[in-house]
Parts: sequence; structure tokens; C-alpha cells
Amino acid sequence: MKQGTKQLIIQTGSLVAGFMVWVLISSLMPFIKEDIPLSSTQIAWATAVPVILGSLLRVPIGFWANRYGARILFTISFIILLVPIALISYANSILMLILGGFLLGIGGAVFSIGVTSLPKYYPKEKHGFINGIYGAGNIGTAITSFATPVLANSFGWRTTIQIFLIIVLIFAIINFLLGDKKEHKVNNSAKEVIKEVYKNPKLWFLSLFYFITFGSFVAFTIYLPSFLVNHFGLDKVDAGLRTAGFIALATFFRPVGGWLGDKINPFLILMAVFFSLTFAGFLLSFTPSLPIYSFGCLLVAFFAGIGNGAIFKLVPFYFSKQAGIVNGIVAAMGGLGGFFPPLILTILFNWTGHYAIGFMSLSEFSLASLVIVVWLYYQEKLDISAKIVNHAVDGICLTDINGIIQSINPAFTKITGYSKEEVIGKTPSVLQSGEHDNEFYKKMWDSLKSKGIWEGYIWNKRKNNEIYKEWLTITAIKDDAGETKNYVAMFNEENKRSKE
Repeated sequence: MKQGTKQLIIQTGSLVAGFMVWVLISSLMPFIKEDIPLSSTQIAWATAVPVILGSLLRVPIGFWANRYGARILFTISFIILLVPIALISYANSILMLILGGFLLGIGGAVFSIGVTSLPKYYPKEKHGFINGIYGAGNIGTAITSFATPVLANSFGWRTTIQIFLIIVLIFAIINFLLGDKKEHKVNNSAKEVIKEVYKNPKLWFLSLFYFITFGSFVAFTIYLPSFLVNHFGLDKVDAGLRTAGFIALATFFRPVGGWLGDKINPFLILMAVFFSLTFAGFLLSFTPSLPIYSFGCLLVAFFAGIGNGAIFKLVPFYFSKQAGIVNGIVAAMGGLGGFFPPLILTILFNWTGHYAIGFMSLSEFSLASLVIVVWLYYQEKLDISAKIVNHAVDGICLTDINGIIQSINPAFTKITGYSKEEVIGKTPSVLQSGEHDNEFYKKMWDSLKSKGIWEGYIWNKRKNNEIYKEWLTITAIKDDAGETKNYVAMFNEENKRSKE
């Protein structure tokens, strides 16, 4: 078995185990509150607190995964997780639940390990799909949501939690024995890497997008069990099964989103994602009947899953050299996106008696993200056009309708010797060699005005007064009404053309 495939299996399985542990409290909350008296606000805090460390720790873990490798990070993480699991199984107060839940967040933080480690084993054109498969490890939350209510009915919630001690210990051993000891490691300075990326707006845009997509996934995962029981009066096992269905759907479509990101522009995928989440949030904000509410949740699961996969195609694409720290930051923002909604929903419900404003915030944040994605999509096209112009071997000069130079490319400077600062705001007459009479230029302008194009040989003069012959093409750029707005000139030296 190839090392990449082997590590994909081990690390995805490890993520499954980590996410299984991460949502233990929220999945068992309907049982826990029967033994430990809790208010609705305390329940919200107890279920949300694991997300805090699970989010914030993703930043250093992503960096450490690059420096020390996945084997060491997974092994240490699972050994530490034994402590909060044991603590929660003996909890008898909200304080013990919150303390154990905070440390339980390590189970969610391990996400940063695989998205940093696994791309090292595969070419870029497969990164979206590979990270999507790895990200499907969040099926662990579905397993816990499905299995723990059934186990708790039979053995009690404390014994159910203790079962997870065995699972975590097994994966600590697997990683220690089978993890890749020779994984390529990057020994960068954290301070220097952060300096390189924090001013890049794409980092924060991707963080916002993941804040919405993964945040909504986490928020629904930890909030649905209690919400379905309290608001719709469902049986605890039924609520767990429905939550597991939500998680399974989001998980299944995560690798689909990564695969689509490898095949087509990820920004097009994110447009569909945020448009649909805008509609879903609007639908859920009216707290409709259970069937309509279920449809809204499934819509969130479907498009949040696809969005999660597509976003982590973009991270290594833009930040291949700083993948560890960037993966950590983006993943952390996604985790925090799951921390705030349950608290906000509870507070708003206590104030207003309904959840409309809370779910509407999902819609509004998604709409704002849609606008940003559309802008980034067209900005990307403009960047590509600019790169084509800047790397062209022909000199290019753009003027307004009056012939005033607006911009030039590097080849213009290379051929003529004039820098951008020396010609912007002037006319191309700075290049005139004196070899042509006024009639020559009059015919040039007549052709441009009547046909919209002129081309031919012309003698021009460089900044050092050297006269040279070039082949020049001038084209009129018109708007939708057919009015000329600019002229673009492209030229190359005749002697270079002859050599080619």
C-alpha cells in the first residue's frame, strides 16, 4: 500500500474518533440533564464550550503538524483526550461539565493535522478531493449522535462515555505504531509565517466562508438534539437519529465538494452554496412545522458539506508554503462559527420567545458571503488578465479617447526604456522618431476612427534616442453602445520578429 493511501486511511479514521469524542456532551445532553439540573442557558454553554478549544487550538496544531508530523500530533492528542472523557463520566455539576467539555475540544482541533499533512502525499490537482475525503471524518459526530442515545438507554450515559476511553486509546496506539515517521516536515518560524499571511485578504475571506459552512454544520450538530426534543417534543433517540442523518448528509457531500473543486472553479461552487444557505436560513427563521424545518436542515447539510470541501481546495491553492498555519486559522474560524449560534439562539429565545432572528442571521451572513464570492470570482478573472498583460512579450500601451496614456506593461518599458512614471499622463508622441510626417499620423487616426484598427510598421525612438523599427497594432475599445472609450496599442521590434 502506498504511504499516501495508508496515511489517508489512518488520519481519516483518527478524525472520525476525534469528532466522535468532540460531541459527546451535546449528543448525551438529553440524558445528562436528567441527572444534573441545568437551565437552558447552562445547557447552551455546556454544549458550546467544547467548540472553544476545538477551534482555537486548530491554529497551533496546524503549525505543529507541519513541524512535527501527523504521527506525533495525533498520538499526543488522543492521550490527552483520556483526561476529559474520564472527568465527564464522573461529572455531577455544570462546572465539571464545562471543564471537561473545554478539554474535549482537542477532539475537534485534530482536524488541522490531516488537512496539513495529507496534501504532502498528493499532487495539487487532487488536494480538494483528498481533503474532502479526510474532512468526511466528521461522520464521527453522526456516529456519536446515533449510537450514544441507544447505548445510554441500555447502560446509562456515564458508562457510555467511558466506552470512548477504549476508542481513543486504540487510535493513540494506531498512530504511534503506523503513523509515517518519515513525513516531510517544515520547520518555519510561526511569527514569520503569520507575518506572511495575515495581511492577505484571501485568508480572512476563506475564514469567513468556513465560519459559515463548517460553523453551521457544528452548530446544528450540537444544538439539534436538544432543540428537537424541547421545541418539537421528539423522543431522545428519534432526535439523535435525525441529527445523525443531518451529519451523515453533510459528511457525504464534503468529498463531493472537494472533488467538484478539483474539476471546476471553486468560486462557482461557493456561489451556489451561499445562495442556498441564504434561502435555508430564511426558511428556518420562521420556525415552521417539523417537515419544513427538516427540509431546511437538510438543505443546510447538503450545501454546508459541499462548501466545506470546496473551501479546503482553495487553502493549499493560495497558501501552499504556509498551509499549516493557514489551515489552522481557517479551521479555527469554522469551529468558532459553531460556538456562537447555540448561545445566540438561546439568548434570543429567552428575550423574544422565538428563534427567527437567530436563524435569519445565518441567512444574512450567507448573503454577505455570496456577494464577496461573486466579487472574488470576477477579481480573479481580472487578476488573470493582468498577469497575461504583464507577462506578454509585446509592449502594450492603453490610452484614453484623447490619446493620454493610462497604463503600460513591463515589456513597454523593456523595449522603449521609459518607466511607467515617465509616460503615464502623456501621449505616445514621446516615442516619435521624426521619421514620419503629419500625413502618416493623420491616416493612422482616420483608420482608427473609421475602422477601429490600424496596423503597420513604424519607426519610434527609445528613451536613449535610439531609433528602432516596430510592428504596431492599435485597436479601439468600445463600450456596449459602440462608443470608443480607449485605445490599446501592441508592438514589438521588427528585428526581434524577424529572428523569431
